[in-house]
Amino acid sequence: MDHEDILKKLHNKVYHPVYLLMGEESYYIDLISDYIEEKILDAGEKEFNLTVLYGKDVDVPTIISNAKRYPMMSNYQVLIIKEAQDIKKLEDLQSYVENPLKSTILVLCYKYGKVDKRKTFAKAVDKHGVIYESPKIYDNQVPAWIAQHLKSLNYPIQTKATALLAESLGTNISRIVNEIGKLIINIPPGTEITATHVEQNIGISKDYNVFELTKALEQKDRTRVNKIVLHFAQNEKEFPVPMVTAILYTTFVKLLKYQFATDKSSANIAALLGIKPFLVQDYAKAAANYPPGKLVRVFSLLREYDMKSKGVDGSGGNAGDLLKELTYKILN
Repeated sequence: MDHEDILKKLHNKVYHPVYLLMGEESYYIDLISDYIEEKILDAGEKEFNLTVLYGKDVDVPTIISNAKRYPMMSNYQVLIIKEAQDIKKLEDLQSYVENPLKSTILVLCYKYGKVDKRKTFAKAVDKHGVIYESPKIYDNQVPAWIAQHLKSLNYPIQTKATALLAESLGTNISRIVNEIGKLIINIPPGTEITATHVEQNIGISKDYNVFELTKALEQKDRTRVNKIVLHFAQNEKEFPVPMVTAILYTTFVKLLKYQFATDKSSANIAALLGIKPFLVQDYAKAAANYPPGKLVRVFSLLREYDMKSKGVDGSGGNAGDLLKELTYKILN
């Protein structure tokens, strides 16, 4: 089951005695456990039947002892173990999982990793309860995730605004959701989100960001590149070199894919690069500025300056100066 299936069943009061929520992305784990904590019991029932413990503070016998306790004046008791990855000998819970108390809803929040599904403990949970693995989101999936999340909140969003958020916020969904909450707090539902909204509400500049830098480099707009890099140099903490080089790398990989695509129709390129069809023309123009040989040189530069920014081999320097050197060499 995905997180939506689990939440739907919970909403319909279909409960399982054990939930093992695990994975690299903590957002969905929190989403499910928070729903169970807040919605299953009413206010009066929670006083006696809701227990929240932390993995570093409990052992397996304590968990089992709590799980075997019968609810008071309620059909269920809820036992949530946060940071379950810190529990020593978690697999010793298998004996309880194989014969769980039906009136207990035990939730194990196992973050930033996962239990081996091939082992008997995981198989026991899968048989008697629910295993959910929270998927890690990758850079190329972030724009679509943002657009879909805002759509679910009744906010359409412009492509530039989506790219601006994606490139500024990274892949941490909890952070993305938090920033989107700030973004829409004073915007009426149904309003189309623009780059100006992003700039005004969460302080991400619509003119000086990595999205605009990549566009300026693609177009070989030297004046624009220099203005953006100067802004980055004055705001080094917001624009660390490794973050900039990682995003530039993604952009130039797309250009390389375009160069070697045998079918350069809009539909095929859009699918190949994971972009909207109307953006294909921009990539075609950028590809003309960066033939394959030049792209090989660009990748070498990105790696070189990423390593320099990290002080490898005693190199290093001011982040602004490094970006000035890097972009100059890319353009020339």
